[in-house]
Amino acid sequence: MKKQRIGMIGYKFMGKAHSNAYRSLPMFFPKAPKLDMAVICGRNEEAVGQAAEQLGWSESMTEWRDLLAREDIDVIDINAPSDAHKEITLAAVKAGKHIFCEKPLALTLADSREMLQAAEEAGIAHMVGFNYRFSPAVRLAKKLVESGRLGKIYHFRACFLQDWIIDPDFPLVWRLQKEIAGSGSHGDLGAHLIDLAHFLVGDVKEVIGMSETFIKERPIAAEMTGLSAKGSKDGPRGEVTVDDATLFLARFENGAMGNFEATRFAAGHRSTNAFEINGSLGSVKFDFERMNELEVYFTSDDEDVQGFRRVLATDPAHAYAEAWWPPGHTIGFEHTFIHEMLEFSTAIEEGRLPEPNFRDGVKCQAVLEAVERSIDERRWVQLSEM
Repeated sequence: MKKQRIGMIGYKFMGKAHSNAYRSLPMFFPKAPKLDMAVICGRNEEAVGQAAEQLGWSESMTEWRDLLAREDIDVIDINAPSDAHKEITLAAVKAGKHIFCEKPLALTLADSREMLQAAEEAGIAHMVGFNYRFSPAVRLAKKLVESGRLGKIYHFRACFLQDWIIDPDFPLVWRLQKEIAGSGSHGDLGAHLIDLAHFLVGDVKEVIGMSETFIKERPIAAEMTGLSAKGSKDGPRGEVTVDDATLFLARFENGAMGNFEATRFAAGHRSTNAFEINGSLGSVKFDFERMNELEVYFTSDDEDVQGFRRVLATDPAHAYAEAWWPPGHTIGFEHTFIHEMLEFSTAIEEGRLPEPNFRDGVKCQAVLEAVERSIDERRWVQLSEM
């Protein structure tokens, strides 16, 4: 088939991750669809031009509407800030482009549903960026759950812990502004936990939560890139309008119980994205800081050797591992995006819907908003209410 010609909107943290994925895909997955990194788009002409040269794009543009109007573009990759997702997506759908959109899908559940409906009516391929699904060790956990080797699932507990804004003088970046980000740690970090829960255990039935914003005001950012920023602690300050930490309990449709914690105030935790699943026949534990490993326990083991075993998910028996290095030679964060883009491009070529897609984005947004409603109303909230 002809090359899939990609236009990408955004060029910073996720833009770099996606660009690396597109460039690396043919080297390690030679049977993958052929991709053309055609155009990268961003508001700053000089900066996006430099990004095009650094990241390997053929052209750069500053107006995304002009990009969507081009007939030589098949796929739109959206990794601009969250408040831009809906407008760009709806325009891309109208232009007949296939769409990859970073999470969260939208700022609100209503917006995400509108995006899903538009994409389904247009018959395009659509995918949402939950990259942690694509770790080989997470795929192993999925396999153990689906095969029944863990038995009936009783518990899912998960946390995403960071500490990058614990300094009260850290500037007011866009991720701390509700009108741009939608929410704080809840929508940024908690969304990944919710998607993993859906992927591994099943749909959520009801939730109850609590949240806190520890630092109410911060210095206005003079410059920001990715998760870093500069600003004067003695300069003007602005209001933080999102949560710094959100915790919630959940009950799944299948009867399992869950607890979730997302915070940017866990000192010493750079990016602890971890979960544990307990079943009647065994358990698994995962921490993305040791992403190549899955700890596995089976109740059927002899009593004298019972305990969690460390499984290194680098052998050819594990998802995606055969494409990489010899067993024991580990992979990293960037590889999850390569696996993600493999799924996306292959689904387009095969004429099927990638996973996870906008439906998963809507399901995640429903849980996010149910938790927020629970916090506001101080009660359990059923997902059927959303």
